Amino acid sequence: VVGVSEAGYDLKMLPKVSSGEAVEIYTGAPLPSGADSVVMAEFCKRDGDRVWVSRPVACMQNISLRGEDFKAGELVVARGVKLKPWHIGALASLGITNILVYRRPKVLIASTGLELKQLGSEDNQGKIYDSTRPMLKALLKSINCTVLDLGILPDEPAYIAEAISKHLDSADLAVITGGTSLGLRDVTPEALNMLEESKLVFHGVRMRPGKPTGAYVAKGKLIFMLSGFPVASFIAFKVFIEPTIHAMMGSKPDPQPTVRAYITRRLAKPTGVKAYVRVRIYRSQDGFYAEPLRLTGSGILSTLTRGNGILTLDEEVEGVDEGEEVEVLLTQAFE
Repeated sequence: VVGVSEAGYDLKMLPKVSSGEAVEIYTGAPLPSGADSVVMAEFCKRDGDRVWVSRPVACMQNISLRGEDFKAGELVVARGVKLKPWHIGALASLGITNILVYRRPKVLIASTGLELKQLGSEDNQGKIYDSTRPMLKALLKSINCTVLDLGILPDEPAYIAEAISKHLDSADLAVITGGTSLGLRDVTPEALNMLEESKLVFHGVRMRPGKPTGAYVAKGKLIFMLSGFPVASFIAFKVFIEPTIHAMMGSKPDPQPTVRAYITRRLAKPTGVKAYVRVRIYRSQDGFYAEPLRLTGSGILSTLTRGNGILTLDEEVEGVDEGEEVEVLLTQAFE
């Protein structure tokens, strides 16, 4: 044994290793010139300046080579990739401290509806708490959006149009909930039609829940109209808004887990309509089962809290029979 190499040592200060010689070396230390293998300490026995090795030694074993992780000119993180902790680690390993990223999208959000009241309000005169907007705000923040919240707007087209127009320049996208159906007080389409350079993209989708979903473009910004019912808004968010935001950033959403399960009862639906059924997945001795909770009932939030998956039935499907195996998108863990 002719020397020692520890982490942080200058390679130029280490002795050259010749045939029949060794250097005591520690994890992360530079390999001395002339050495071509490292034997783990548990397979060595030191006897003064000699070392006895109890196992065969292969050339270059236990040695990390410069460039074996990333080579010069190799792409480390591609455009559009959502940065994960391991990407940060890879960049740090190369000494990269700054990179160009997309800023967080700014999303304008507002609710409409005379029946709504703010959280904390004591007004009990036929009003309900606005649950859809807080849920959508949480969904937007979960995909790294900055939320500009206008609160609850009155069902007055001119007021809604003025509020949206005033703040639209500060946002990349807008989401309005409520007032999208065909009732006399459903004035959101009328309000958005009053905006400068406004153009209808679509209004009404063959899906359930979420049929009254729509979108306008004004001042070059997309404005989504969602049902005021929370479950319908949740489905519309996952189907339309989340993919749109990822497309704006040139990225893709994180893959969501799915499970194959046997449906516990027959489900029927009209053809020509895409359905999103809330289900509860549970495990049995002979596999996984999906218990349908509800196909209708756009305002029943308990189907999301008690359920843990969404079963999608395409337009051409009339339904599924009891015992049929289906693929379910998981929304939360199950036992």
